[in-house]
Amino acid sequence: MDDNAPPHRARIVTTRLQEVGVPHMVWPAMSPDLNPIEHVWDQLKQRLDERTPPPRDLAELCVALVEQWNALPQNNIMRLVRSMRRRCQSVIAANAAWPHSRVTFSTSINLD
Repeated sequence: MDDNAPPHRARIVTTRLQEVGVPHMVWPAMSPDLNPIEHVWDQLKQRLDERTPPPRDLAELCVALVEQWNALPQNNIMRLVRSMRRRCQSVIAANAAWPHSRVTFSTSINLD
């Protein structure tokens, strides 16, 4: 899922995603509150901001990012992913700007 930002819609990205079988999901533009990864990035940023001393250079930042990414609780991430149906349905129920009049949800992904 992406927000249709130009880097996400670049031909090389779109082509590669098609090659590996990743379907393009229709997604409302400017909706970071719906995208679970935005909440994960916020958690990661908060963890980095709390580090003392902060990373001094790019190499330290890269190490810190990997350490903090690996330390993120997986149950928090899974809770965000599992909340997608409810959050999308809330947006639709609130008559928010959605590019389609009918939206259905189905998944065969095992999140356990």
